[in-house]
Amino acid sequence: MDKTDISLLRELERGLPLVPAPFEAIGKTLGITERNVVERIRLLKESGIIRKFRARIDQRKMGITANALVAWKPSGPAGNLGDLLAAVPSVTHCYERRIVPGRWEYTHYTVHHGASRDEVREQVRVLAEQTGCPDYTVLFSTREFKRVPNVRIGANGGGVA
Repeated sequence: MDKTDISLLRELERGLPLVPAPFEAIGKTLGITERNVVERIRLLKESGIIRKFRARIDQRKMGITANALVAWKPSGPAGNLGDLLAAVPSVTHCYERRIVPGRWEYTHYTVHHGASRDEVREQVRVLAEQTGCPDYTVLFSTREFKRVPNVRIGANGGGVA
């Protein structure tokens, strides 16, 4: 990596500019061509310095203000509960974990998003009926602390993602 790569990574951490040609805009900032920006990103990705390159949507700007983690407690053997929960389009994340006997008996966790808490509660109620798992608890998010990947670019040019 050279100084231009480090500057490019810093620009990418800020996010792509919302313009018709974002790589051209980044190139102008760095004093290189759009083609050079794209080529450098490709090489950084191939070398493993950039692991993922993806869009992140600001869900609040889209009207999604209710986010919830739902903990599910099956009444019997969990069976295929995880597969059933994960197959639902409104579920963005689905996990299975061991219980803590006598303290926390929930085994499955799903994450839901909606325009309101009532909308999310209704999603979960319907899902409980569909899966036959009526024992659950809904934990709504109240504050967001961090929403960016943990990336640091060191003085020596090393990036950690």
